[in-house]
Amino acid sequence: LSIDIGLLPHSNPGILERKELEELKPYNASMGLMLETVGIVGAHEGCAGKVPGRRIETITAAGELGIPFTTGILAGIGESWEDRMRSIRVIRNVHEESGNIQEVIIQNFIPKPGSRMATWHAPGIREMIKTVSMARQNLPEDVAIQVSPNLVHPKELVNCGASDLGGISPETIDYINPESPWPDIRKLKDMVDIPLRERLPIYPQYIKKKWYSKEIAPLIRKLSDSEGFRKKY
Repeated sequence: LSIDIGLLPHSNPGILERKELEELKPYNASMGLMLETVGIVGAHEGCAGKVPGRRIETITAAGELGIPFTTGILAGIGESWEDRMRSIRVIRNVHEESGNIQEVIIQNFIPKPGSRMATWHAPGIREMIKTVSMARQNLPEDVAIQVSPNLVHPKELVNCGASDLGGISPETIDYINPESPWPDIRKLKDMVDIPLRERLPIYPQYIKKKWYSKEIAPLIRKLSDSEGFRKKY
C-alpha cells in the first residue's frame, strides 16, 4: 500500500457503487471523478462510464459517505454553454447537500492526434476565462476551482477565480495529456506571480474537521501542519 511508504492515496476509480466507495474510503485521503458534462455529447457515445446520471450517482454517494471529493467539467467536447452551467449547478447541489466537494476542475479539452476528435476546436483562453468566472460565481466559496497549468496559461484564470493548480510532478508525466509537460515549480511561480503553497490530497478544511479514517490518521498528522497544509521540512 502507498500508505505504508508514506503516501496519501487519492483514487479516481471511475463509476462505483456505494458499497465499493465504502470499501475504499478508509484507505483514501480523498477521491475523485470528473463529471465532465451533464449534456449528451457525441464524444461520449458508446461509453457506459460516461453516462452523466451514473457519474452523478457516484458523486452523490461519495457525499453521503463523507468522502472529500474532487470533480469537474471538461470544456470543449461538444457541450453547450447551458450544459456547462447545468453541470456546475449539479456539483453545487451535491455540495450543498453533503459538503464534500473540495475542488472543481475546469479543464480544457485538448484534441489528440489520431483520435476521432483530432480536428476538434479546443477552447481558447477567452472561453476558459468565461467558464472559470461562471463557475466561481455559481459555486460556494469553500469549493476551490482548479485549472491545469500544463494545458492553459493559468494567470488570467487565477485572476478570475481559480485558486488551485493541481498536482505537478518532476517524476511523472501527465498520463492523460502526455504531450503537455508539467511546468516546473519555478516556472509555475513566474506564470502566476503569486505565492504558492503545497497542499495534501485532502483539503485543509477536511483535515480540521477530521474527515479521514483511523487507517490514515497517523500519516495525516505526520504530513500536515497546523493549518492543514503540507508540512514544510
